[in-house]
Amino acid sequence: MEKTDLSSPGVVFDLDGVIIDSHDQHEASWLKLAEELGKPLTKALFKESFGMRNEMCIPHVFQWASEEDHDEIRSIGDRKEELYREFLATSGIAPLPGVVALLENLAQDGIPISLGSSTSRKNIEVCFRSTGVDRFFGDFYTGAEDVSRGKPHPDVFLKAASKINRSPEQCIVIEDAHVGVEAGIAAGMKVIAVTTTHPAESFAQSGAALIVDSLEKVSAKTIRSLLAGDLNTQSQRQRWDLNSRN
Repeated sequence: MEKTDLSSPGVVFDLDGVIIDSHDQHEASWLKLAEELGKPLTKALFKESFGMRNEMCIPHVFQWASEEDHDEIRSIGDRKEELYREFLATSGIAPLPGVVALLENLAQDGIPISLGSSTSRKNIEVCFRSTGVDRFFGDFYTGAEDVSRGKPHPDVFLKAASKINRSPEQCIVIEDAHVGVEAGIAAGMKVIAVTTTHPAESFAQSGAALIVDSLEKVSAKTIRSLLAGDLNTQSQRQRWDLNSRN
């Protein structure tokens, strides 16, 4: 069997909570939609749904439609995304701290990047244009409509990796959501968990190889060392260091 070349890594990013933080816009759009539909929605349910595709959270978390009613789920989801883009256009969005510096560093080091997100391609494109990170990703992004199964299934990350011609063993996934970490591990990739959305301790047993509070802590050297297995001890220290500061 041919040995995987770990000297040629790739990085697969999630979007929300990693590149940008549009948590507030997502929450506002779901709450506005709940008001329009006369449906119940709590902030706890919204947080539980974060990182999931609409096809999963609408019937299973919010219970606004039956799993079999695909037309209703699609209609509700389309309206939510419309509201989301309206809130995004009104409030604007910027990359999270450390994002642009990391993207520049990866480009300088020759490490290709791709994006795998639970949101639609249209939302991804709006966020890319608004933040200017489209110059780094180009056409290397995968959205909800590109795969049949959403996170925690690995499909979106596997497809994103294939776009940059990298095997799962060569890739690091950067995620902020529990279902995203699950998806990355299911894809056979090492995962960096960013504590934008959830506290560090919630990832302690997740299988994430490294837990950071900001992408300011991540560089091309981090990616190469993580794939080489040189950061295992640091990973454990990082988890406890983050917990001790909370």
